[in-house]
Amino acid sequence: MNNVGFIGVGYMGYGIAKNILEKGNNLFVIANKNRKPIEKIVSKGATEVKTLEEFKEKQVNVLIKCVTNTPIAKEIALKLSKILDKNTLIIDITTHNKTGSIETEKIYQSNNINYIECPVMGGPVQAEEGVLGGIVGADDNNFKLAEPILKLFCKNYFHFGPVGMGAKSKLLNNFLTLGNAALINHMAKAAKKFDLDLQKLFDVAKLGSGNSAALIRVFDALLAGDFKGFKFTATNSVKDLTYIQDLLKDFPEAEKVAEDNKNYFQKAVDDGYGENFISELIDKK
Repeated sequence: MNNVGFIGVGYMGYGIAKNILEKGNNLFVIANKNRKPIEKIVSKGATEVKTLEEFKEKQVNVLIKCVTNTPIAKEIALKLSKILDKNTLIIDITTHNKTGSIETEKIYQSNNINYIECPVMGGPVQAEEGVLGGIVGADDNNFKLAEPILKLFCKNYFHFGPVGMGAKSKLLNNFLTLGNAALINHMAKAAKKFDLDLQKLFDVAKLGSGNSAALIRVFDALLAGDFKGFKFTATNSVKDLTYIQDLLKDFPEAEKVAEDNKNYFQKAVDDGYGENFISELIDKK
């Protein structure tokens, strides 16, 4: 049994936290702007703490962060590095920019706190089912320390090398995922405009090279009248694609693709749809 702290119990974090709790660990969560998942996980047996200092009082030996971006992750690290006991293991699920996890690790190293990055592939459903894909950057010792925890919420996890390699791998995967999502949205909107049969279009698409998890995630819900099949917001898409553009600045053709996709999601944000999920944009002008 571990004493696990958790920062960022939201859309993705809730499912991860649920698996950690249900598989026999003590779980301590801290409130964020969205109270609903906090209250839900507390009802299942987690303990809510009010301050970061309480994580030390609860003697957490593992702390998971699932926050929005690199600046927030670094701000939290600056505080936690002065609070947590040495040899606490940090598992950072944040999607960082290309150097963010390296910079974050250095903050924790100032107090000999162990750190791995493990951004994940999959959505809230996969998080609750405990079948996410982990993309790990860590030194070998910290990776071994983290494996028993990673197995609680990942079906598979892949060690890409030292901290920083996980962030780059995650961003390249998101380059593919968000590009696919944008194309699927464009296809669906055009099909609706042309009065095409969406079910038949989907059936045809699944037979070709355009088939993907993103296509199925969007269309399975869309055909049931649900535009929330792809649960990732336009605002987060802009953030990730900004990071991706920076990563790909030495690859101008790829960077241009990232820029075009970012502009699509940025327009949605500018039009007031920033907190809408990607697939909800199909139904927006």
